[in-house]
Amino acid sequence: MKYMLIFAGEHEGGEEKMAEVMAGVDTWWGKYSHSGAIVGGERLQPPSRATTVRLGGAAPTIVDGPFAETKESIGGFAIVDVPDLDAALEMVKSWPGSPAVEIRPVWED
Repeated sequence: MKYMLIFAGEHEGGEEKMAEVMAGVDTWWGKYSHSGAIVGGERLQPPSRATTVRLGGAAPTIVDGPFAETKESIGGFAIVDVPDLDAALEMVKSWPGSPAVEIRPVWED
């Protein structure tokens, strides 16, 4: 079963802290990539680089910046192919990065 892991949280701290976190993320990512569990994913640029398109009015409105005002933002995502939700939960329990990970099933035909 495929799941999308959405990594979210506050991205605060200095360069030293970020380097430490990213080293842990690289190790975690490598472990699950080599096992074949991670089948895709990317790290995202910060929310300040986002563009939001708001629909529903007479014409779309294009806004620079993130979708919502929040302290947490999505830092990246992974697509994993694991036997079940329990396996995805086990992966996430060892995630060294952001403090929140959403696990969402992917529609499969």
